[in-house]
Amino acid sequence: MRLVSFSAATGAGERLGALVDNDAAVLDLADAHARSLVAEGATEARAAAIAAGYFADALALIESGSAGLELARAAIERDEAAAKTPLAEVALGVPLRPPRLRDCIAFETHMRNWLVVENGKEIPPAYFEIPVFYKGNARTLIGPEADLVRPAYTEKLDYELELGLVLGSDAVDVPKAEAEGQIWGVTCFNDFSARDVQSKEIAVGLGPAKAKDFGTAIGPCLVTIDEVPDLYDLEMEARVNGEVWSHGNTGEIHWRFDSIVERMSASEPLVAGEIFGSGTVAKGCGLELGKFLGDGDLVEIEIERIGVLRNRVVAPESGS
Repeated sequence: MRLVSFSAATGAGERLGALVDNDAAVLDLADAHARSLVAEGATEARAAAIAAGYFADALALIESGSAGLELARAAIERDEAAAKTPLAEVALGVPLRPPRLRDCIAFETHMRNWLVVENGKEIPPAYFEIPVFYKGNARTLIGPEADLVRPAYTEKLDYELELGLVLGSDAVDVPKAEAEGQIWGVTCFNDFSARDVQSKEIAVGLGPAKAKDFGTAIGPCLVTIDEVPDLYDLEMEARVNGEVWSHGNTGEIHWRFDSIVERMSASEPLVAGEIFGSGTVAKGCGLELGKFLGDGDLVEIEIERIGVLRNRVVAPESGS
């Protein structure tokens, strides 16, 4: 399934939808399920309440487990025309509001390039001992087509070309052999970064914080893991104003996702619906290329089997 958060022209608020008809339309999953319940004899109020329990948003669907997925697939198979809207007539929002956000640095070449460019150093031995990550701000996520407001405190704004991975259930101390089974879905992940601020935070020994927490973009959709035959063979590309700046493949990764999930869950419970970024693919950011983003730049992150996540950088409001 290819899940989106959408709002129609009616202004009824965001809904959970599935892309159908070769991504030309959005099926309102709660509406479709409620209609099937009414057809079976439920009152409209009762049907709407039951449907909302599964399909209020992507997080509710994830938390519902296999039961919700089966109902969603059944709704897609029924293909109820009354519950569909052309994609061109809706606005897409953040596909998932996760309870927790983390980001890794799993691509060795990016790590090496970053250290050389920023500090003239080599990769520390600890990098090869454990996968590392930081915890970000899940409340500042933005979705497809949303503007990224450049923080007033940075002059070196950067993008990062990453794969986002969503976990499907609460778990702790997950064995490595079972770890990839925790992955529920994937999305494009753009970890916008203030590089001038990041270098100062890291130099003190903490962070990143203000360098990262102002806005991470995900989307355009959340793709369930059954739609991805191989997590380690997805082509990735970043474009700025239509020009290709970065290209890579998930297969270039050093720390695979089983090791990352195992490490994350060690003596710390994972939470259903949390998201983590893979880290930046080699040469997947402006820092590695010696150039940064400016106000008005259009950034596109495209990953095979997911789609294009598009965001424009805009200047902060005067006085901010």
